[in-house]
Amino acid sequence: MVAALTMLSVSTTVHAQGLTRGAQDGAERGGNIAGPLGAAVGSAIGGAVGTANEILGIDRRERFRIYTRGERRPSFAYRGTVRVGAVLPEDGVVYYDVPPEFALKGFNYTIVNDIPVLVEPGTRRIVEVID
Repeated sequence: MVAALTMLSVSTTVHAQGLTRGAQDGAERGGNIAGPLGAAVGSAIGGAVGTANEILGIDRRERFRIYTRGERRPSFAYRGTVRVGAVLPEDGVVYYDVPPEFALKGFNYTIVNDIPVLVEPGTRRIVEVID
């Protein structure tokens, strides 16, 4: 339990979406199985798993990669490193809606240096690199 809680405290805001979703799901499942104690343990473990799976998660990641390749969107040439936390420039980048089948409300995607990335529209910050 202490290890799981330590993992949660080390989590960064970059992984907050996966952490929150995983913690909520884990708490609900743990609570259904073992009451309040189960909810606490499930939340910690679910949060750690959610962070590891990032925003898309393991099951949707490959499907999203295939989807973006099939769309053949133009790539934006970015001089910086394509990484989580990088903020894309205001001009020149075209953002696309994430299809509803991926259930990622509040995010857009674009292609940067031939790599699909998820982006927070208001900040233009990369929140997940789909490599």
